[in-house]
Amino acid sequence: QVQLVESGGGLVQPGGSLRLSCAASGSIFIINGMGWYRQAPGKQRELVALITRAGGTKYTDSVKGRFTISRDNAKNTAYLQMNSLKSEDTAVYYCNAGITRVRGRVTTEDYWGQGTQVTVSS
Repeated sequence: QVQLVESGGGLVQPGGSLRLSCAASGSIFIINGMGWYRQAPGKQRELVALITRAGGTKYTDSVKGRFTISRDNAKNTAYLQMNSLKSEDTAVYYCNAGITRVRGRVTTEDYWGQGTQVTVSS
């Protein structure tokens, strides 16, 4: 069994910062790409940032220069440092990871966390 647990969300004023964490646990052989997505009320879930196992990154245009995704492979954890937050960043943020497991056979599946609320408001 595999779990992704996000933490670090909360209420912050415009211009403030938050750091989200996503910790993976369970019978994991290797974690491939990891990503952060968000879903605002009444909107579809959208990609925020991706990071490969080697550290290559990709961001959606609206967060470039403000958000930084990183990971610690030894800890099976990904992070999202969010600076200069805006009201439009308000959403539930979800962690996603492609995880390879070995249980008699090798399988790779997508896993999602439960989400953490980020609210940017004065």
